[in-house]
Amino acid sequence: MKTNIQLIQADITTIDVDVIVNAANSSLLGGGGVDGAIHYKGGKTILDEYIAIRNKQGGCATGEAVITTGSNLPAKYVIHTVGPVWQGGNKNEAQLLEDCYTNSLRLAIENKLSSIAFPNISTGIYRFPKEQAAMIAIQTIKNFPEGHQFEKVLLVCFDEENFLIYKRILEA
Repeated sequence: MKTNIQLIQADITTIDVDVIVNAANSSLLGGGGVDGAIHYKGGKTILDEYIAIRNKQGGCATGEAVITTGSNLPAKYVIHTVGPVWQGGNKNEAQLLEDCYTNSLRLAIENKLSSIAFPNISTGIYRFPKEQAAMIAIQTIKNFPEGHQFEKVLLVCFDEENFLIYKRILEA
């Protein structure tokens, strides 16, 4: 049985799954884009949990992931992963982006979560090329080595450009 990957164009903060993934920054203090929307709609509890994580481990490194409750969001939890900033492709960006997806999936398994929704990690302000990021996301999810089958993996594109890129790759 293969993991069921679905593609939708939507606002990830409205998705009702076990866990949504947040494209966070390493400070874990909130930011813009997906991170800002999750903090705004999720409420103060997520920030409080961020602060507790920061106090314990000092932030989150690129490619790593941490988990908080979903607070006021429809999702029960939020996995926060720090995507790489694109620096031309010679600074291990592809591997770090793959690590974001792998570590998020592993964290979901560790917390016994069976449905997960991903945004387009690093393709906004971090300028990762959208086509390459989509290929990495899809291949990493399809090839996830743990042997765990998620009931549902959603790829959530906020904008039409990313949606069409993902659609073309998934249909190929």
